[in-house]
Amino acid sequence: MMTPKRPYLVRALYEWLLDNELTPHVVIDANWPGTEVPAEYVQDGQIVLNIHPDATTGLQMAEVDMQFQARFGGVPRRITVPYGALLAIYARENGAGSIFEPEPAYEDPEAAFIPEEPNPADLKPVETPEGTPENEGDSAGKSARSRGRPHLKVIK
Repeated sequence: MMTPKRPYLVRALYEWLLDNELTPHVVIDANWPGTEVPAEYVQDGQIVLNIHPDATTGLQMAEVDMQFQARFGGVPRRITVPYGALLAIYARENGAGSIFEPEPAYEDPEAAFIPEEPNPADLKPVETPEGTPENEGDSAGKSARSRGRPHLKVIK
């Protein structure tokens, strides 16, 4: 089975909205298993959340879910939104964004997509164009990726 596209689309649309100085909001199915949102703000089984950097702390968009902290009535709350619960992302100012269509990975909430852990025996060091593993020869012992610099590998 292919991996779900929703996490990729959410990350891309989020960045696009921010680049255009818009305020990203998400519509969440509050009844989806694993969803942690303040129940007192849920209406008709859904909640709309502002995920702009000014409204959240520690926003992480992982493979399986989105997590962050936000204040509700001045009280900080931890929010967890599995991607199966995410119904739409849009701009508050003009509605630009996307409503997500059903995906096979999210048809059964109890069996939602969870990525498999890689088998360590199958992992191999990434080779740089010079032919050395990317962390060899680095005085700090860190790869270009772990120092925050972009790293591009040419594949022929």
